[in-house]
Amino acid sequence: QVQLVESGGGLVQPGGSLRLSCAASGFIFKDYHMSWFRQEPGKERELVATVGNYGISTSHVDSVKGRFTISRDNAKNTVYLQINSLKPEDTAAYYCGAVRRWSDRWTMENYSYWGLGTQVTVSS
Repeated sequence: QVQLVESGGGLVQPGGSLRLSCAASGFIFKDYHMSWFRQEPGKERELVATVGNYGISTSHVDSVKGRFTISRDNAKNTVYLQINSLKPEDTAAYYCGAVRRWSDRWTMENYSYWGLGTQVTVSS
C-alpha cells in the first residue's frame, strides 16, 4: 500500500538545523511532484516547498527562502527538507505530500498522498 513516512523532526535550539526526510513506497515516486507542508496547532496546513518530479524545479515560499531547501533522490524514493537558521516560529508538524500537477501544488485537496508528519519544535 501507499506510504509516506516522515522522519528527522525533534527539539532544536534557535539557530539550529534539521534535515527532514520523507520515504515513499507503494506508488511510482518519479511520477509525482513532492511538497513539504507545515501546520501549527489550530491553524491551516501551509505549503513550505515543492520539488519537481525529476528534482530539477523547486519552489519555496518567501518566508523560508534562504533557510529551507527541498530536494529529492528518486533512486531512494525519498524527499528531503534541509532547515537551517531555525526560528521559534518554525515550530510545527511537518508533512510531505505527493501531487501530480505542478500547478496544483498550493492546494491540499489536490494531493494524492500524505504522510503522518514529524514534529519540529524550536525552543531554547
